[in-house]
Amino acid sequence: MALGVAWILDGLEIQIAGIVVPTLTDKATLGLSGTAVGAVASVYLAGEVVGALVFGKLSDRLGRRNLFMVTLGIYLVGSGLTALTLGNGPGWVLFLYLTRFVAGIGIGGEYAAINSAIDEMMPARFRGRVDIAVNGTYWGGALLATFAQLLIFNNVAKDFAWRAGFLIGPVLGLVILLIRRHLPESPRWLMMKGREQEAEAEIARMERWVEQSQGSLPPVDESKAIEISPTTEMGYTTLVGVLFREMPRRATLGATLMITQSFLYNAIFFTYGLVLKQFYGVGDASLPYYFIAFALGNLAGPLLLGHLFDTIGRRRMISGTYLLSGVLLLVTAVLFQAGALTAVTQTIAWSVIFFFASAGASAAYLTVSEIFPIEVRAKAIAVFFAIAQGFGALGPVIYGSLVGDGKDSTRLFLGYLLGAVVMVAGGVVAATLGVAAEGKSLEEVATPLSAASRLLPAYPAGPRSKDPIEGRVRLR
Repeated sequence: MALGVAWILDGLEIQIAGIVVPTLTDKATLGLSGTAVGAVASVYLAGEVVGALVFGKLSDRLGRRNLFMVTLGIYLVGSGLTALTLGNGPGWVLFLYLTRFVAGIGIGGEYAAINSAIDEMMPARFRGRVDIAVNGTYWGGALLATFAQLLIFNNVAKDFAWRAGFLIGPVLGLVILLIRRHLPESPRWLMMKGREQEAEAEIARMERWVEQSQGSLPPVDESKAIEISPTTEMGYTTLVGVLFREMPRRATLGATLMITQSFLYNAIFFTYGLVLKQFYGVGDASLPYYFIAFALGNLAGPLLLGHLFDTIGRRRMISGTYLLSGVLLLVTAVLFQAGALTAVTQTIAWSVIFFFASAGASAAYLTVSEIFPIEVRAKAIAVFFAIAQGFGALGPVIYGSLVGDGKDSTRLFLGYLLGAVVMVAGGVVAATLGVAAEGKSLEEVATPLSAASRLLPAYPAGPRSKDPIEGRVRLR
């Protein structure tokens, strides 16, 4: 829970921005121009990409624990200072952008450091459901923001409401920051850095926790031991080359899953309000109630389906959720074009679609965090997150233009068909290239680069299989 708050905060920030930023054009608040306000979300998303890339690299170099303390602190400062924007002059507009950029950097850095830490400290048999549930809590943050809108923003002065909105996250984050102080460093990362005594101490602490509740633990199977040696730092240019040259199947899988889910989510999420208003005549005051249903479907999917990714398996569940959400979107598109839907039934359809899509999207983050070696895990997450954000940014632009004035449903129908095809394509790739990581240790899923059995060009030369990181490591 202490680690997973990152997604709650991101969902909170995105939804808060969607609620209060448009009010910043009002003279009762900052009286900004429409152009200035429109750039606020873009600056935040750009900050997320920068944060993921910068702190992804630092997380692999300096450790998971150090970074998830720093990134949360950066977010607290950035979002807290946003509320102190006092005017609409050029200097204050720059201040607003800078604080949103800093807040984005903190949350983007969290994605890389936190996913790495969760996967490296969860038991193999629970890793999938925990990671997927944590990623799905993004929608818990979005719900929190929506309830705040109904209880606070609609009942107090606008100039106070928007500032209070940007302070909700820092208050929650400050509490979590105190809890995170007690979290351990990843023993896997400590071992990779040659800090054996610290790793043993952390493992002993974890074992004591388990023994207090479950009794004695079985002895360690010595046949699972891996010989490792120090590795050199790998920059992003080298990393991308290694990922797509030496691990093309896994790199293609990770990129496809991240791009397809990001495109669909950004396309629907950032335009659902426009669709309800333009095609169904829903008023602004009623939109939050429709969003609650939409968000509940997104939150329920990962929580209720997550355990199946550990039991039925990654490949079947990821491909199944992607394919099913694509087919359901296709059916909904046909009903929409036929005029058979109302605002309520359209929202129910979206809730069902994203019940499955949300579990699949959360599994995309799980996939890129567990199928690459530990030495580059955080950087790999950052790379695919950045790629996904780049493609995902196209969704709102494309679908916003398709919605138009709400008089021509055919264009939006074609847009929904495009979204369906995108998700089906992701499902096909998952079925073809998916990795059966369920129930396996991370070292079985992806042999460390520093393992003696690992034979890549940057390391001792030797024969390689088609997928050099899949399968069992050399035992001693």
